[in-house]
Amino acid sequence: MTVDQAAPDTQDVFDALDSLGRWRLRPGVSETVLHNGVHLRGWITSLTLEGGDGLPVLWGRLAEALAADEERSAAARAELVRAAPAGSSLRGALLTLIGQLLDHDLLVERSGGEAGGGAGPWLGAMADRPAAAGAALARSQARVLGAHPDSPLTRTAARALNRAGLRAEAVEAADLPVGQLLLVASGHDGSPGGGQGREAEERAVAVGVRAGLGFATPVGSVAQARADAEALAGRLHRQRTDRPAPEHPALPVLLASSAAQRLVCAVAGVRDPSAEAGDARLLPGLPTVLIAEQEPSGGLRGEYRSWPGPALVDADRVRPRADVRTLSEALARIPVLTDRWAGVLDEPDPGVLPQLPAALVRCAVAGGDLVSGGARADLARLEAVCRAAELRLGGNESGPVVVGAGLEHARGRALRRAVDREAAEGMDAVSDDGRNPVPWSPETARHPQAAHWWSVLVGRLGVDAEVSVDRLGTGGGADVFGARVVRRQHRTAVGAPPELLGSAVEATVDGAVAFAALSAVVRVQAAADAPYARQLVTPSGAAAMLARSAELAPWEDSGWTTAWLAEAAGREPGLQEALTGLTGRSPQPWEPSPGADADVHALWSALRQCGFTVLSAGADAPNAHTGPGPRSAPGPASHLGPGTRPTPMEGPR
Repeated sequence: MTVDQAAPDTQDVFDALDSLGRWRLRPGVSETVLHNGVHLRGWITSLTLEGGDGLPVLWGRLAEALAADEERSAAARAELVRAAPAGSSLRGALLTLIGQLLDHDLLVERSGGEAGGGAGPWLGAMADRPAAAGAALARSQARVLGAHPDSPLTRTAARALNRAGLRAEAVEAADLPVGQLLLVASGHDGSPGGGQGREAEERAVAVGVRAGLGFATPVGSVAQARADAEALAGRLHRQRTDRPAPEHPALPVLLASSAAQRLVCAVAGVRDPSAEAGDARLLPGLPTVLIAEQEPSGGLRGEYRSWPGPALVDADRVRPRADVRTLSEALARIPVLTDRWAGVLDEPDPGVLPQLPAALVRCAVAGGDLVSGGARADLARLEAVCRAAELRLGGNESGPVVVGAGLEHARGRALRRAVDREAAEGMDAVSDDGRNPVPWSPETARHPQAAHWWSVLVGRLGVDAEVSVDRLGTGGGADVFGARVVRRQHRTAVGAPPELLGSAVEATVDGAVAFAALSAVVRVQAAADAPYARQLVTPSGAAAMLARSAELAPWEDSGWTTAWLAEAAGREPGLQEALTGLTGRSPQPWEPSPGADADVHALWSALRQCGFTVLSAGADAPNAHTGPGPRSAPGPASHLGPGTRPTPMEGPR
């Protein structure tokens, strides 16, 4: 930043330098003088000011005016006002410096006073109003509830709260499991501007330690903290498979003190410690849980993780739904759903699976492994998560469900699934005279993606295949085409049903062929490289709405995956309207019945909190009419999706 060329007419929004008396430098800010500037370091921010040779001198004068000593700083401010009259370049430089300090939270209001107690210096370094935060702590009291009030875990938590200025006492709670604590704060509202005599609701944090693994829940009501603790304890116990060495003595101290800090911050009106981590993996809008574990090497590791807990007790946990709208948003939520400790699904991982010509990933599901493929690994990961969630949700409920990253993605998957099944049944049942075939050949293909994936299938992989395309109907200003890729029958196999390698339903002939051929490539690769897989998921154009880019690079033509998906995304709304008319179905939001397994409710809740959508695959559209193409089959569709086997995959044929 250059300050010696600041505009002379810079306006001071705080009444010129006279308002400088409102502010002082935060306690704990350190400085390093440079030859042409100064480097400042605060609690979690830093700032480097660079300019001319006189900038270090100018900073020294400003630092005196911002000193904590009121008498000393008042004299320095008066001298600055005299030396920097309105409109001067010196005044502009000073205002620029002050603005940067405010932007980086390195100043605090003097009117806030000093915070007393053991947390005084800490609150001064980070609270907006240190005195108000300290007063809120002084007006409150805390209880540390545990099965054994004299345990080291309980004593550590109570000692940490007392040192921070929040009076705490240990209380026996026989209903809490051994190794768990509940830290509860109560008292008068200490938030800035809150009434001094108004009772604030109790806030609580739960702590749990067991077998070298533990947690500290987000701050919430007592009921919310208990529910979070119960869910976390169950998940951590199920996920812990190794046998750690004797518990590290510092693990209970780490968790108890971290929980105390979270509670102190909540009472004082200071942001939660997880917000200071600067971890881009944490999902905005979701609470965080601290997971600490003892590593096999004997060390400790603690991380804040996004927590889509199954029990939403507090009002601030029940937030308005925000659908995923882009692929980057969906990919940011997958690690939350598949987190090792706090998640609800297994994480899709390429491992040793090939990534060319198509990308393959695998994850664990009930009964074995699931393999998903796509043009790119990120698209394959998304499809794997959606299908794994469907298998879990549909395993205990009547009728299939469809999961998508947002409403449009889920609808696209559900409608393709329905019409693909009906089209497949129709193609097998009717004669050639009753079909509406559309000719396609690689020599006349007008889209590079269709030609590419067909050449990969028959050329690179050496599959003797043939493709058939049918116009399934028209509606909503869009055509609907279904493509099926089968292994070519030979004389020795006359009369045997053709082996379906891939199918697709899209808005153009080339689009349907491209996705059907890509699905066939994925199936052939999976049969060769993942014969152990019990479930196979192949791609469709439903993810195009998520994957399209706001702006394509100049060289990205339709031969690039990004541009190809952008083209498909432009046709998706019309295609979904046409598919609704053809199938007579309009997938509706789905939720588990009250009697469903707890794991099903937990997964459904986590999906919704992460912006995913769960739809019922068999819902009829209101006032639906059947247009040209296959008729709507009675009852819910049971096909697993385009190119997906309806029965477990047994291996290559």
